Amino acid sequence: MTEQWNAKLIELGKNAKAAAKILRHVTETEKNEALLKMADAVVANQGAIITANQKDLELGKEKGLTDALLERLTLTEKRVEAMANGLRQMAALPDPTLVTEKQWINRDGLKISRQRVPLGVIGIIYESRPNVTVDATGLCIKAGNAVILRGGKEALESNQAIVNVLQKALEETKLSTESVQLITNPSRELASQFMRLNDYVNCLIPRGGAGLINTVMRQATVPVIETGVGNCHLYIHEAADIEKARNILINGKTQRNSVCNALESLVIDEAIAKTALPEFVEALKEYQVEVRGDEKARAIVSTIGAATEEDYATEFLDSIIAVKVATDYDDAVQHIETYSTGHSDAVITEDYSTAQAFLKDIDSAVVYVNASTRFTDGEVFGFGGEMGISTQKLHARGPMGLEALTSYKYTVEGNGQVRE
Repeated sequence: MTEQWNAKLIELGKNAKAAAKILRHVTETEKNEALLKMADAVVANQGAIITANQKDLELGKEKGLTDALLERLTLTEKRVEAMANGLRQMAALPDPTLVTEKQWINRDGLKISRQRVPLGVIGIIYESRPNVTVDATGLCIKAGNAVILRGGKEALESNQAIVNVLQKALEETKLSTESVQLITNPSRELASQFMRLNDYVNCLIPRGGAGLINTVMRQATVPVIETGVGNCHLYIHEAADIEKARNILINGKTQRNSVCNALESLVIDEAIAKTALPEFVEALKEYQVEVRGDEKARAIVSTIGAATEEDYATEFLDSIIAVKVATDYDDAVQHIETYSTGHSDAVITEDYSTAQAFLKDIDSAVVYVNASTRFTDGEVFGFGGEMGISTQKLHARGPMGLEALTSYKYTVEGNGQVRE
């Protein structure tokens, strides 16, 4: 079985490479038409997609998946419609591969241009969220890439149903149906082989929890763009507007706590903690959020549980938040620097100098002043969707849209020049 699937993996790679070659030659209009056809097909087949998703949910409940994982796994009519709308938004965006970034004539009379080009074949390894199947496919195709998807076993039925719909839609376009392919064998051994498929895959992007991301970073020989874990912080400065702070805290922690841009830690200045923290804890309590804190926090609010070192370093993806009472700005920044995963961190303050200092001091992919970290999202940023949130600094950082799925090459045009 393993040998058979290893052969199948190579076949997927060859097919993807051939599809990527076709994608280099299709027009922007043809790519956009393909995206719109896929969007229409997703909506037209939402019944079949949701039925497949119900099978995954039933199996997930039997296997004891947490409520947070089940929430990420769930597809509703509204979420299916959002997936289709994401494809339509991508179709309306400019094609990044039509961009010539620079052009000049050198001293030898050569016309040198730097042009955006697709990466080629992109591999995606992800967990739980079947909407990634649509988002990743749309973004890859718009940027001129073929994609091989390897979702988690918990979403296998959903992903198969979605990919079948997308491939069927591509039959009516100039693109190859193998522009998108799915690995349906969830074995870890096969996933490891996929991570080393250098002859066919140009870039690998993991999306999921810390365990998955760390595994891919350790095992892959294919170049990896690291999408990071979201231990996101909200720092409430002593000059904060308390009403703004409360609303942003509640939104960041409770609007959807199973996603990577949800808040996991609250840092509050000691100067306002005695008056503001009880109000915040009471507000969180209304949403059944468990609050864990340091000794200072517990001295102010007796219902706060004791926070451990691990709590401050954890992406809970659940109704839990860790609280730190900071002595001052420097203490708050030090805490965030120690525990942040470099995803998204925010400050609430009405003091301009503090806001500007925070923007410089916090070295995360996205840094906010007086706004919720829940806005860290490719669609919200105007990218028409996202491949993930990159927390690394090379190639791409933050919400990864179309441009992050391209590289560039230099083209040189001459008239018979030779170098002396």
